[in-house]
Amino acid sequence: MGQTVFIPRELDANEPRVAASPDTVKRLAALGFDVVVEAGAGLNSRILDADYASAGAAIGKASDVAKADVVLKVRRPGDAELKSYKPGTAVIAIMDPYGNDAAVAAFAKAGVTAFSMEFMPRITRAQSMDVLSSQANLAGYQAVIDGASEYDRALPMMMTAAGTVPAAKVFIMGVGVAGLQAIATARRLGAVVTATDVRPAAKEQVASLGAKFLAVEDEEFKAAETAGGYAKEMSKEYQAKQAALTSEHIAKQDIVITTALIPGRPAPKLVSAAMVASMKPGSVLVDLAVERGGNVEGAVPGQVVTTANGVKIVGHLNMPGRIAASASLLYARNLFAFVETLVDKTTKTLAINRDDDLVKATMLTDGGKIVHPAFIKADQQPHVEPAAIPAKTMVADASPKKAAPKKAAASKSPSSKPKGIA
Repeated sequence: MGQTVFIPRELDANEPRVAASPDTVKRLAALGFDVVVEAGAGLNSRILDADYASAGAAIGKASDVAKADVVLKVRRPGDAELKSYKPGTAVIAIMDPYGNDAAVAAFAKAGVTAFSMEFMPRITRAQSMDVLSSQANLAGYQAVIDGASEYDRALPMMMTAAGTVPAAKVFIMGVGVAGLQAIATARRLGAVVTATDVRPAAKEQVASLGAKFLAVEDEEFKAAETAGGYAKEMSKEYQAKQAALTSEHIAKQDIVITTALIPGRPAPKLVSAAMVASMKPGSVLVDLAVERGGNVEGAVPGQVVTTANGVKIVGHLNMPGRIAASASLLYARNLFAFVETLVDKTTKTLAINRDDDLVKATMLTDGGKIVHPAFIKADQQPHVEPAAIPAKTMVADASPKKAAPKKAAASKSPSSKPKGIA
């Protein structure tokens, strides 16, 4: 009998995704694993137990995890789940460890070898394992669909005998993976699309998708990107110019989608209450960063809020999970691609190479210890969440402010300077 991979049903009520598909079950079996899927694990992703069984999996119960050598999950296991895991089990999931040091310490205490998939390095070899990209792609798509649904008007221009329906104006703030997919989706639906980002390289990407780039393109802007592809903090003068431009632009938009999220930090505030108040009744804002505090002032996690001036702020949780059938298929492939690198092809057994760059980047705990450099002291001292990047980093609040009382100048730590928008 070979080693066992267990696929549990996710316990979080807001998590409909599953960590395996019938296709990846077949591939895992081909690697030499016995695959056990908890009954009902894939139902919310439109995958029946019979589909897993026909692919070669055994359908089991939650307690079967006690025999597993590898556990594949979407979200990190809780304390109650960890009690059933045997020491040495490889647990692979989206761990969301920042600010959750107690959870990381619990992995070490349970003796499991925990891997955080969102720490996968963005190198050519690991492209097929990049869960952040696969899920952000779908989040960007769904943000446009949800925005269009709440907008309750047509997006494309329509010329009819009864008159012309104007095209909706969509503004994307933050041109990462989710932002680029949002641009492409809104364009396919016929909207007039603009986008902004403080990274100069984003301009060409935006133009390639048929959208218009919005930024103050002065000499400072041209040098606003680090060697690692992150945005630099801009000067006060640039922030003020960009704020005025963006604030004026937002007031004319029908749908605004914000996508700025920085790993390990609260989301930067991009849209102030004053900007929301300037929008037309019936306009919609979709905040993809609501789970980390939100880019839009007034966004509420898990709710669609209607402001006093009739603007809707969409704060859906787990945007990829809103299209779980698609998200699960991509996520399962990400996981399989990683697991494949952990297997000895000759013996067809798990053989984790702790010197592998992918392993070193993603391994949180091993042998009863926390091994990731960013969390190695998590069991010794509480983790302090980094301060939120102020709104002015990407888009400053252009509304007039009351003068604040003067304070004595405080010393600044060089490490406190934000590295930019991911």
